[in-house]
Amino acid sequence: MTQYIFTPPAVIGASIRGRAEAFPIQRIFCVGRNYEAHAKEMGVAVDREAPFYFTKAASDYVPSGATVAYPPGTKNYHYEMEFVVAIGKAGFRIAEADALSHVYGYACGLDMTRRDLQLQAREKQRPWDLGKDFEESAVLSEIVPAAEIGHPAKGKIELAVNGAVKQSSDLSLLIHSVPALIAHLSGYYHLLPGDLIYTGTPEGVGAVVAGDKITGLIEGVGTIALTVGAAE
Repeated sequence: MTQYIFTPPAVIGASIRGRAEAFPIQRIFCVGRNYEAHAKEMGVAVDREAPFYFTKAASDYVPSGATVAYPPGTKNYHYEMEFVVAIGKAGFRIAEADALSHVYGYACGLDMTRRDLQLQAREKQRPWDLGKDFEESAVLSEIVPAAEIGHPAKGKIELAVNGAVKQSSDLSLLIHSVPALIAHLSGYYHLLPGDLIYTGTPEGVGAVVAGDKITGLIEGVGTIALTVGAAE
């Protein structure tokens, strides 16, 4: 048995609706600018030729219902409500027609963002890591198996802050569909069971402060909640 110089981190698992077992999170892929209206509000042109991605560490995972500390290094902490795909079968260079057979289920997600740091990096043509990949930035509801709900291609996606609706759109407005994303992403990575794909956020993103309560829903999938705590 391999001996380690310190105790390795435990496997990070997300809740699955109706099951005692957890979904072990492997990698988190996030799709940028996948709703036209959100791309416009961010001041960029829509690229319909190919999706692009950034990643978050599995250790960024936070379960729905948690309270997270206002993160360090930012004065512009944003929510982004997202439809999340949970991969359940390995695949490489997956055909779009076969893509949904690789999906275990779906969830609601929040891609929490240090917007000021993201925009600073964008202006300097640098990676977005400081703005996107940070502790407690990948919030996830329980995962609902596709065997129970099918493969949603339309339905309301909505987010509210302190009860006031800020984001309201429909999954049908995704520029790149779930099958298209899986087919494209699997041309660059061997997708593995446990991978998550955050498919992008609609328009209406904005800042939150300590004490704010975020709630969201995706029709046919579920709900999500997060409370913003004080800075550490």
